[in-house]
Amino acid sequence: MDDAHVLWKLIFANIGYSTLLVAHDLELFPLLGERPRTDAEVREALGIAERPAAVLLATCVALGLARVSDGRYALTPVAERTLLPGSETYFGSFLDAMVANDAVFTFDAMKRAVLADSAQVYGGEALFEEHEQQAGLAQAFTRAMHGHSAEPARAWPPLIDLGDARTLLDVGGGSGAHAIAAALRWPRLSAVVFDIPAVCAVADQYVARQGLCDRVGTLAGDMWKDPFPPADVHFYADIFHDWPDAKCRFLAEKSFASLPRNGRIVVHELLFDDDKTGPLAAAAYSGAMLLWTEGRQRSGREISALLAEAGFTDVAVQPTIGYWSVVTARRP
Repeated sequence: MDDAHVLWKLIFANIGYSTLLVAHDLELFPLLGERPRTDAEVREALGIAERPAAVLLATCVALGLARVSDGRYALTPVAERTLLPGSETYFGSFLDAMVANDAVFTFDAMKRAVLADSAQVYGGEALFEEHEQQAGLAQAFTRAMHGHSAEPARAWPPLIDLGDARTLLDVGGGSGAHAIAAALRWPRLSAVVFDIPAVCAVADQYVARQGLCDRVGTLAGDMWKDPFPPADVHFYADIFHDWPDAKCRFLAEKSFASLPRNGRIVVHELLFDDDKTGPLAAAAYSGAMLLWTEGRQRSGREISALLAEAGFTDVAVQPTIGYWSVVTARRP
């Protein structure tokens, strides 16, 4: 096999990522979403020269976010779903956060993180402690993570039968993207987003937009200190990857103690393969956790073991969409 392209793909992926952020920041995608445009129309609308316009357009086509026909550029279906502000699965708020935190993803920041085993976000301050102290940071992060979660949140509820469930507790639920999606799929289900006060205020806004205030609520609290409210399903989306094993074990045991008999736990994560040799997305996401948190990505086998150690049974791993999966288990 010709492997001469491997390193070049990695280098060019970095340039492609930066170009994507610039295209998003210049609002190229809403422009193409209005109607197909020629390169000249794009240049005029964005106020840029021919050479950079060619780079932006060619890169977006190569990334699968735009297509060209008869000299006119338009969005692909995935870009229409994720890069147009009016979409229910808009990813742009997450890209905004990547632009705002660009300094966290540099060579210098990664080297500091590797050598010191410490997060680099917010000048090296602890991510969630900063969110507790600064409501503005917590709310900006919550909106970014809503974009990150909007499409995966809609993928898992049809795959898990929640027809008999009464209440889902979304632990550290952020914007409520997952609680909202579960409630939309299962009309008899109520949900509670459990998070710090500043985050709950943002979740309330997203819940109201969906007209779900009668079935999806928020409860301000500290998942490390405060008791969980009654629920028969506990849901953790991208929570375990924020923390070391001991803290994940604490949460699993707390859920086991709080859930009723036959209650369920659902852990939503981007998983490594069981042999930890891939996918690259999981390895790179683990790198992001090194830069941002105390945690790392795990395999389905590792999360299954954490749940089994806490006492859960019927543990199963279910792929959902893209790189995402859920690990489910039941309290006997």
